[in-house]
Amino acid sequence: MQMMTRDVLLDMEQEEDDDEDGDIALENFDQMVLSSFGTLESQQDLRSPQFEEFNGKPDSLYFNDGQRRIDFVLVYEDESRKETNKKGSNEKQRKKRQAYESNLIHDGLQLEATRSVLDDRLVFVKVHAPWEVLCTYAELMHIKLPLKPNDLKTRSSAFGNFTWFSKVLQVDESIIKPEQEFFTAPFEKNRMNDFYIHDKDTFFNPATRSRIVYFILSRIKYQVRENVKKFGINKLVSSGIYKAAFPLHDCNFSCPSEDFSCPNERYLLYMEWAHPRSIYKKQPLDLIRKYYGEKIGIYFAWLGYYTQMLLLAAVVGVACFLYGFVNRNNCTWSKEVCDPNIGGNIVMCPQCDNLCPFWKLNITCESSQKLCIFDSFGTLVFAVFMGVWVTLFLEFWKRRQAELEYEWDTVELQQEEQPRPEYEARCTHVVINEITQEEERVPFTTWGKCIRAVLCASAVLFWILLIIASVIGIIVYRLSVFIVFSAKLPKNFNGTDPIQKYLTPQTATSITASLISFVIIMILNIIYEKVAIMITNFELPRTQTDYENSLTMKMFLFQFVNYYSSCFYIAFFKGKFVGYPGDPVYWLGKYRNEECDPGGCLFELTTQLTIIMGGKAILNNIQEVLLPWVKNLIGRCRTVSGSEKISPRWEQDYHLQLMGRLGLFYEYLEMIIQFGFVTLFVASFPLAPLLALVNNILEIRVDAWKMTTQYRRMVPEKAQDIGAWQPIMQGIAILAVVTNAMIIAFTSDMIPRLVYYWSFSVPPYGNHTHYTMEGYINNTLSIFNIADFKNRSKGNPYSGLGDHTTCRYRDFRYPPGHPQEYKHNIYYWHVIAAKLAFIIVMEHIIYSVKFFLSYAIPDVSKSTKSKIKREKYLTQKLLHENHLKDMTKNMGVIAESIIGAIDNNLRPKLE
Repeated sequence: MQMMTRDVLLDMEQEEDDDEDGDIALENFDQMVLSSFGTLESQQDLRSPQFEEFNGKPDSLYFNDGQRRIDFVLVYEDESRKETNKKGSNEKQRKKRQAYESNLIHDGLQLEATRSVLDDRLVFVKVHAPWEVLCTYAELMHIKLPLKPNDLKTRSSAFGNFTWFSKVLQVDESIIKPEQEFFTAPFEKNRMNDFYIHDKDTFFNPATRSRIVYFILSRIKYQVRENVKKFGINKLVSSGIYKAAFPLHDCNFSCPSEDFSCPNERYLLYMEWAHPRSIYKKQPLDLIRKYYGEKIGIYFAWLGYYTQMLLLAAVVGVACFLYGFVNRNNCTWSKEVCDPNIGGNIVMCPQCDNLCPFWKLNITCESSQKLCIFDSFGTLVFAVFMGVWVTLFLEFWKRRQAELEYEWDTVELQQEEQPRPEYEARCTHVVINEITQEEERVPFTTWGKCIRAVLCASAVLFWILLIIASVIGIIVYRLSVFIVFSAKLPKNFNGTDPIQKYLTPQTATSITASLISFVIIMILNIIYEKVAIMITNFELPRTQTDYENSLTMKMFLFQFVNYYSSCFYIAFFKGKFVGYPGDPVYWLGKYRNEECDPGGCLFELTTQLTIIMGGKAILNNIQEVLLPWVKNLIGRCRTVSGSEKISPRWEQDYHLQLMGRLGLFYEYLEMIIQFGFVTLFVASFPLAPLLALVNNILEIRVDAWKMTTQYRRMVPEKAQDIGAWQPIMQGIAILAVVTNAMIIAFTSDMIPRLVYYWSFSVPPYGNHTHYTMEGYINNTLSIFNIADFKNRSKGNPYSGLGDHTTCRYRDFRYPPGHPQEYKHNIYYWHVIAAKLAFIIVMEHIIYSVKFFLSYAIPDVSKSTKSKIKREKYLTQKLLHENHLKDMTKNMGVIAESIIGAIDNNLRPKLE
């Protein structure tokens, strides 16, 4: 059977029609396609086993001639074979697609189409860029290409003398061979002889070829309507004219290609990077960069460096946790809470109106013992350490990033970036450039830009207010459900009931509210992702970097409020404005404000962080691993029935999942949100770095696995750094110092305990002859006369209350009968002063250390600066020498010509 392909290699002229619908006339193109491709009805069954005549190589990366490399693949569904054939709509789609392909040919690309082996409705259009096209666009895109081999030592071992250790952790160089280094310069066609061109087929590597072809595909038009050009493969795919557009993987991930010329980079990445057995090894960053491009390479470099730095934070965090765990039995105030003769005799006031009972303090014994683990001196040490750690991480990452910029040749990348095709399509207004004083086209005027900015800011503000409204809803839920739990849970006044011992109303309210908050966070997150993209598209940034930076700021601002608002509420608002039993403060005039446990809200904050971090990690793993695997499995089951069939590489890749241009953006966002949890609230949860470390070790390999096995190959992109995520992390680092200082001061009970220990346990305020924590609980619980309850706050007293006429509550106020009864006492003002002093001192110390480290650690190391300058000098020298050689050679030719002409003129005269 003849192989059904069309080799569209004719040099056709583009014809534009000026009629009303602006379609490009393509009658000649249609006839050419039909003559070369044949009438669709007359073709034989494409799913015949004779398809093996196709080169016999399922991993072939070339056209049928075996010479021209496939740089990109376009996929569409044949309209004549669709099950629902809408003639008018299908005809328009066919004309747009044929116009687009005609313009691709006119631009110099070569096309070849083949029907699917598994589904004869699908047509695969393979795209090849010839040498001349690659050279033209490489110059237009300012792509840096090799001049000569680099004899400088650009890479140094991170392990120094520990070579035996490096061999264990690093990838075997006999398997993944180091790339040869070159001096590079932006490509110019008129200086082609200066470049290191030994083989035209390999001078442009596959990643660069795909990048150039995608640049062309994104800018070729397919329709002109009312003087508005419609162009770009992205619009064609989104409108359904094409079903997919992607570059090819070079081989199967599970086995190397049978073609000896194939580098098998995908197979190497899977075995040495994505496979579980390589989990302890360093990432092959150079191969990742070569195969997927610098943008993905810099992400994995950052994630790997972040994970390495987390190792130190996790070790210190575990040490602080163990310190609290070992010393939990020495916690005097917790012993007093659990002591039947102290906590068992203290009757606490109801925490809500009407339904809430009086309760004994010792029912919080379990929570107080757990709180001793986290609310210890180790927490203070760890908070200070993390303030320094985050600065070291950011500063050393800048140095590492500068090294990668040099090694990957992206130092002057910003000068290369081109405007987005969506931006260029809207450039209809002519303005005068202030610098060049020449006319240039822009999408809108300054006034129009201001209007768009205002509308975008208003939309973002509306969604942030929506999140705040959801947080208020959770608060109302807490206030309402606390009454229900207080009424429904077992009411054993002495706190001896097993359920009441572990499930207090406060605990039940906290856990259910955290779960509901997590669900709402996930729902709002899904909705706002689409809204943020719509807002950014409306804003119309100029370059892809500007687009991603704008989207980054919008998404992070939303995610910051979405994920952290509930934690901020628990840490800094809950239990802070509650009044006292006789005069409580009401939320919205109806709901009585929540109170913390006698030990504070720190343990509840820890619970909230654990649920959100754990739930987010589990959900992300399901989304990243299970969903793509299930979708690919379903796709294979639908397309393959009966006996197995050999399918070419482009068809295998088509049935993989699409990651999308914003796929990497979501990976960054996930890690930055985690970075916020690790730094902003680490004073309440020292194990957060450990959880993040375990998650990131798995995250690196999971991301590697899904990219190499479950997703199509992404278009390689250049990137100089991690973009807007760097200033976002710096902002989080600055804010983290404040939040952790305030958590220790206002959320934990560390400062009140220190004030009591140093001031109020000894005369003139205390009765002890030495510094001690004995009597702390009794000192920090104020007394309230039950007779002073107002009607709406009398509670639901138990019959077992006995002769008690007073109850206790958590505050520092004068007792009943005092001239200033129920007013704040002197201890309260001492504690407030100590808290403010602590915040000021801690912030100034950590900020001083941070700024000193930022100043002392340069962003670019001295050796890297020297290498950059040295390479730049040698590159300029090389180009200058080559230029002089060309000039000398040309002058020699001219001189020989002149001498020859003079000799020819003088010889007859002399004779």
